[in-house]
Amino acid sequence: MNESSAIALVLLTSGAIVGTYLWRGAGVMFAARIKSDSPVFQWVTFVSYAMLGGLIARMVILPIGPLMETPLLFRVLAFVIGVGVFFGGGKRVLPAVFVGVATFIFLVSFF
Repeated sequence: MNESSAIALVLLTSGAIVGTYLWRGAGVMFAARIKSDSPVFQWVTFVSYAMLGGLIARMVILPIGPLMETPLLFRVLAFVIGVGVFFGGGKRVLPAVFVGVATFIFLVSFF
């Protein structure tokens, strides 16, 4: 690496660090003023859940890459079991994701 490449790398890294921490600092300053029960915040929450649901549905129904080679029944069954654990286990996400993924891995590995 020559000297000009090293300088460019240092400038790029410094700019990325400053940009990241500038927006994080602004977020910390404005976080106290945001009301989480406001209609705008609820709308953003609903949109993010809808996008997440759409992405999960796309992964289950129309996957790409190696996931496309797995049977649809395995993907749907793992999803349904994961959702069942979510609602049956007090709406906790981590156990639901763990059980859903473990179910999928079990189905793919043993059948």
